[in-house]
Amino acid sequence: MSLTPSAPLLNTPLNDLHVELGARMVPFAGYSMPVQYPAGLMAEHLHTRNAAGLFDVSHMGQLRLVGPDAAAAFESLTPVDVIGLAPGKQRYGLLLNDDGGIIDDLMFFNRDYANGGDIFVIVNGACKAGDIAHIQANIGQRCDVIPMPEMALLALQGPQAVTALQRLAPGVEQLVFMTGGRFNVAGCDCFLTRSGYTGEDGFEISVHASEADTLARALLAQPEVKPVGLGARNSLRLEAGLCLYGNDIDTTTTPVEASLNWAIQKVRRTGGARAGGFPGADKILAQLDNPATLTRKRVGLTALERIPVRDHTALHSLEGAPVGEVTSGLLGPTINQPVAMGYLPPDLAAIGTRVNAMVRGKPVPMEVTAMPFVPTRYHRG
Repeated sequence: MSLTPSAPLLNTPLNDLHVELGARMVPFAGYSMPVQYPAGLMAEHLHTRNAAGLFDVSHMGQLRLVGPDAAAAFESLTPVDVIGLAPGKQRYGLLLNDDGGIIDDLMFFNRDYANGGDIFVIVNGACKAGDIAHIQANIGQRCDVIPMPEMALLALQGPQAVTALQRLAPGVEQLVFMTGGRFNVAGCDCFLTRSGYTGEDGFEISVHASEADTLARALLAQPEVKPVGLGARNSLRLEAGLCLYGNDIDTTTTPVEASLNWAIQKVRRTGGARAGGFPGADKILAQLDNPATLTRKRVGLTALERIPVRDHTALHSLEGAPVGEVTSGLLGPTINQPVAMGYLPPDLAAIGTRVNAMVRGKPVPMEVTAMPFVPTRYHRG
């Protein structure tokens, strides 16, 4: 979904609540969205790391793929294992173009506990119109592609998220990372997963738009929970080393260049039972089999001076030659240190390698660093 100057901004079902809470609203993915609340980005970020933050992510796209061939059909569009995903579990996925470039990254969940014929998919808000059209055009004849614009999406993230949520929905504490199910939460019919975009334990909650305000107010009434906007969502995900579509990955990057090899299961790789068969497979499998064919790789970077390095900052070798670009960067609130992600040639991608970021014409020394920058705390049981 692209936003043009003449396009009216859409509101999520929680717009009135955001205004009531004093949020600063900004255009994002065609919607009016809260970038921060009166407490500010830093306080919201740290509250999520220490307690529980509530995010409105209703701009995201939700859809279902239904029918006995749904899993096999969806697997033809992505390099991940869809057919082998057990009922009640969720997985990270990628939509690819014919050159192996990333159309979007997404999450999908096997909701059909009987025969695997109901796959719930969440895609990025800025890409949802194109994603749904792409999926419909390519596999709409093999399964029902059912958009869900009537649904809102909330994310409750942080180490105390489960404490707050289980008061309203006893039993959610039994879920582990990347599992989920249907729950009644404060009287609202919800489908939730134990997952999120912050590196913390937490939940993503799909609820009908007509019940979103009731659900959000019930969650905010819990002592652990405060509202959090898009600004802290971005800083949290960067500290967790998670990609932002449009910044760190796009149609010009392959999963291997983006260091997302972990998302491609062995069954889809060379020698696997269902190797290939997805867009760009020849190129991507060649990159997996022979990393020497890569010309760039996504890396984590830590600034060695207390100077934030922002998106699109050029990266130079120590000899002064241009070698890459920062794709996401800011001062990490949790670690109080500038961190970034970007792309470098493979010979400069090893942990400990030094490069310079050119900030207003001056070199800022940076070191290639392992990600995540802040240890993840997903609940794996």
